[in-house]
Amino acid sequence: MNIAGVESTVRPDGDGYRSNEWMSMFLGSRSGTIWGGTAEIQRNIVGERALGLPKEPSAEETRGLK
Repeated sequence: MNIAGVESTVRPDGDGYRSNEWMSMFLGSRSGTIWGGTAEIQRNIVGERALGLPKEPSAEETRGLK
């Protein structure tokens, strides 16, 4: 992406959205981090509400601030 420059991370003007393989992989990789966090949150909700598991400790509790 460094070689292709800034244009490789921005949607071009005009009809359609043509991208090459590298551009598609780079832009698609961003969604993976969001999807991963969303799935983890959903598992926590199901575990706590449906299965009655204890709540996951907050960041403050794990650092001993609470």
